[in-house]
Amino acid sequence: MAVVMGGRSAEREVSLSTGRECALALRQAGFDVAEIDAGPDLAERLKALAPDVAFNALHGRWGEDGCVQGLLEWLQIPYTHSGVLASALTLDKTRTKDIYRAAGLPAMPGLLAPAAEVRTRHVMAPPYVVKPNNEGSSVGVYLVHDAANGPPQLSPDMPEVVMVEAFAPGRELTTTVMGGEEGDPGALTVTDILTDGWYDYDSKYKPGGSRHVLPAEIPQEIFDACLDYARRAHRALGCRGVSRTDFRWDESRGLAGLVLLETNTQPGMTPTSLVPEQAQRCGYSFPELCRWIVEDASCNR
Repeated sequence: MAVVMGGRSAEREVSLSTGRECALALRQAGFDVAEIDAGPDLAERLKALAPDVAFNALHGRWGEDGCVQGLLEWLQIPYTHSGVLASALTLDKTRTKDIYRAAGLPAMPGLLAPAAEVRTRHVMAPPYVVKPNNEGSSVGVYLVHDAANGPPQLSPDMPEVVMVEAFAPGRELTTTVMGGEEGDPGALTVTDILTDGWYDYDSKYKPGGSRHVLPAEIPQEIFDACLDYARRAHRALGCRGVSRTDFRWDESRGLAGLVLLETNTQPGMTPTSLVPEQAQRCGYSFPELCRWIVEDASCNR
């Protein structure tokens, strides 16, 4: 078993934490595990190791966008999580929204714009959010309030083209899907994520950064809709293994206030992560969850 982690994306540190936690759990589940920090020599290291399965613990670009999946397909090493196409689609936020809408799922309006233009004028009426189109973990997210005096001063390391999305008010909800095929567990439950402010990178990964209410204390109609929408997003995007779909819910609008934000094909597996919490609630210990992910591995995903 090769646990592939680290890499060179903006989410490298989170990936290293995910990889270490998963490697420990897999050893507890009885697997012989080698940990690989993904670098330029990844193909050579994988060929030399010749693992039965590659556990993909990478996050962000190169690990979550179809690149490493393509490498593993080329090497014919069975791997975990989603395949090339689903991975590429879900890390592209604009194309994800297009697929949501085609599947009849609610999503906030958004557009792609040059970062230079976003720095000089409001490209849509505030409030809105600016983010990279192909990163996760709330990396590089700017919230522009309706009372903002001017456009956001994006950092120089933002991409040349960014996504600008209408701000969705309300509560932060999320649902995990395991497989979704006949006989698989499917959608697990709903977590309500409580923070003091914006659900940013620190809120996601620093201890005490957020509080998780599990299961979410929300109306049954909204709870059931989250499960249904997450399953439908998983299928529409062609996901495999574990995925996690994030929502915002505006209580004042009822079901009409529930919108999808994004679907994660490589959700975090750290001590503060949402997927292990939901799996535990549904009867899967962390080693059992990791075993399930491994047993689902294949090529041609």
